[in-house]
Amino acid sequence: MNPTLEIAANSVASALAAQAAGAARVELCSALELGGLTPSRATIAMTRERLQIPLYVLIRPRAGHFAYDQLEHETMMNDIHACVLMDCDGVVIGALDAGGNVDGARCRALIEAAGKLGVTFHRAFDCARDPVQALEDIIALGCERVLTSGQRARAAEGAPLIRQLAGQARGRIGVMAGAGIDAGNIAAVAAATGVREFHASAKRRLPGAAPHPFGLDEMTGGEWRSDPQEIRAMLDALQATESPGMRECER
Repeated sequence: MNPTLEIAANSVASALAAQAAGAARVELCSALELGGLTPSRATIAMTRERLQIPLYVLIRPRAGHFAYDQLEHETMMNDIHACVLMDCDGVVIGALDAGGNVDGARCRALIEAAGKLGVTFHRAFDCARDPVQALEDIIALGCERVLTSGQRARAAEGAPLIRQLAGQARGRIGVMAGAGIDAGNIAAVAAATGVREFHASAKRRLPGAAPHPFGLDEMTGGEWRSDPQEIRAMLDALQATESPGMRECER
């Protein structure tokens, strides 16, 4: 399997930048500063119209923990129905119960709502009480892949657990490393984990408006957007790991 780079894109512009730079897939979201939330339906529709690479949509109704009540569950169900109607390629879900276990009932309902769409289990996994059991539960649900930082703040720090999970998976599910991955460390993360899928935002802040005389910096700063140059640099670093010499070192 060739290395795959998925970009967490927080806007239509970011998604198009990811596509132009050579990313394999987009996870569309909003509010990256909160770990990502479900984007607006207009954003999903406009991105779907313009994107040729696979489009997955993050289904997360709020920031914070991943134990959802009934109203939040219904919100996620409705968002997934919208993604189905807009012909998205997949959705990114995750839910835990109050004990930190995978919430099988809620996740199963979300997956059934997704129908033929692909399903990634997001970093709710990194808050699971028992990652070994959580992975088995996610495999049983039928998810395509799980996104994880190895239950650490950054994938580079969680590399030992990511490698362990990839071995446990034995090809039954994809394990995608994400969190804190950039051009400077993606090759090292690839070597340390042995996984072939990677997730990053590759974002940079654009110049803002003129400073406000009363100091309203939060409303005059520039937006965050996926950076094509950073994405290409990550892809170049991954390509270098495919050289015969690097493969020999990994063995």
